[in-house]
Amino acid sequence: MTFTPRPRPETFNPARELAVRVLLRVVAGESFAAPALDAALQTARLPGRDSGLATHIVYGTLRHFPSLDTALTPMLTGDTHPKVRTLLLAGAFEKLYLETPPHAVVSEYVNLARGARLAPPGLVNAVLRRIEAPAPSEVTRTELPGWLADIYRTVYGEDADAIFADLLTPQPLWLSVSDAGFQSLETEGSRMQPGPQGTDRVELSRPLRETEAFARGWAQPINPASLACVDALGDVGGQRVLDLAGGAGIKAAMLAARGAQVTSVDLLPRKHEQASANLERLGLKAEFLTHDLTRPIDLPPAAHVLLDAPCTGSGTLRSHPEIKLRLTPEAVEGMAALQARMLPNAAALVAPGGTLVYSVCSVTPQEGPGVVADFLAAHPEFVAEDVPEVEVPHVPAGDGLLTVPEGGIDGFFIARLRRRADSSIG
Repeated sequence: MTFTPRPRPETFNPARELAVRVLLRVVAGESFAAPALDAALQTARLPGRDSGLATHIVYGTLRHFPSLDTALTPMLTGDTHPKVRTLLLAGAFEKLYLETPPHAVVSEYVNLARGARLAPPGLVNAVLRRIEAPAPSEVTRTELPGWLADIYRTVYGEDADAIFADLLTPQPLWLSVSDAGFQSLETEGSRMQPGPQGTDRVELSRPLRETEAFARGWAQPINPASLACVDALGDVGGQRVLDLAGGAGIKAAMLAARGAQVTSVDLLPRKHEQASANLERLGLKAEFLTHDLTRPIDLPPAAHVLLDAPCTGSGTLRSHPEIKLRLTPEAVEGMAALQARMLPNAAALVAPGGTLVYSVCSVTPQEGPGVVADFLAAHPEFVAEDVPEVEVPHVPAGDGLLTVPEGGIDGFFIARLRRRADSSIG
């Protein structure tokens, strides 16, 4: 008997396999898109063009997930394996939204299904040949769960439709850069466009970590809306500032860059490690304290306190589209309850006459205006003030404002509260 080797499968682009495997983790709720994709790309070391393709597939599939799911569901059974469904979601995105030629989509994903053993090639061939965009509906117009789309329409009114469309486009890179960083990036061929809050909208000539500006601490990624929270504190030069729920320390870095003496507080020690490494890169310093802010904290009062509270992230759907797949009304209520426990403990650290800025990267009324209104009703020693230095587009929202998540800017609620000078600290 003569041995006849199996024919080698047709090749496929490794970017598509990487994208499908990242999507599988994200859709299953095992990871957020950004860290999963970054880790996969660093391991795979794909050429720039292929890295870009993988990124487009991951984020595009997540942004258009409601429509893609609507189109796929009638063509599959309820027990379709997640690997199969995820591969088909990615293929459908390329065909329907990325506008890859249909014959190329079918060929690439059939070869991927066979070569990476992700799905039955015959099923992939049949589905991707037949799939069509779903009929226009509220789902296709918003790409959001109905209840979340209703919130956007309530808080942004007639601007909501433009926001829905904008949330489906790639997120730009915003950097806060020094003069040296600006010159270095331009010299390397990056395109710089001045933006609000002193940021620059940047089209890089190479990956950010490979730029001189990043390596030498001349550039810090930050969304203009996030920077508006820092600017809402006013002049902090030479002042002691408490950065509460500081996370990875981006706002702490921006405060330190403005000359503040920063103490950053967070629940997770690993966040302090990330923040400390980033501050070292930038040539800046801050102190770090691990504490659960739902409990009182023993610190001397400060004239400037920033509480950028944990939230649902519903204002960051352009850069974190997977949030809309997981978020529920119950989760919003739960997060608002958590924030309501943290805010009084933050307020207790504000010196008489001092300023407290409360912010969340969420657009839900419960997490923003609702939390602040309840706090002010129970704490007459605080009064709301206008939020200064806000260059990003925004609308009024209760005792604060909401930035408009359009043009690559995130949706943040920001409130500035003043402790009466004649009030005592309990």
